[in-house]
Amino acid sequence: MSVKMINDSRKLLGAPVNATLKDLNTLYKGLMKKHHPDRFQDPAEKTEAEAISQELIEAYKFLESIHPETHVKNSEDLEKTLLSMITNWQYKAQVLTLHFGDGSSYEFFGVQPKLYNKFATTDGTARFVRRNIIGEHPHRRLTAPRAAE
Repeated sequence: MSVKMINDSRKLLGAPVNATLKDLNTLYKGLMKKHHPDRFQDPAEKTEAEAISQELIEAYKFLESIHPETHVKNSEDLEKTLLSMITNWQYKAQVLTLHFGDGSSYEFFGVQPKLYNKFATTDGTARFVRRNIIGEHPHRRLTAPRAAE
């Protein structure tokens, strides 16, 4: 996953950079109506429509997960997660994946190598993430926190 995936998803849905969640939903529903497999009788067309529908679903869910409106709605959950401390991380192709003590994981997109190096030399602190990564980079939650035992 990368910034390229963000751009490709926007292009597939025809979504501008400043699209709201409502705009994304409208674009998605319109494309799904056009490409829904049930609209086609021919097996080849139906198979093609299924593939396109799957791409549309993935693009929509991805853009929805990284949208600023989604972040606002889930900001309290992220703050709780940051209190559990960062336990591990990976960095590849400008995507920083953080794993937290509560069992949740988040991906941050477009993290430049220089910023990642600063993060790594701070021993991966939640304070650094709050100040330099959250709000500056699109992100999404990969896994939810584990249920309290």
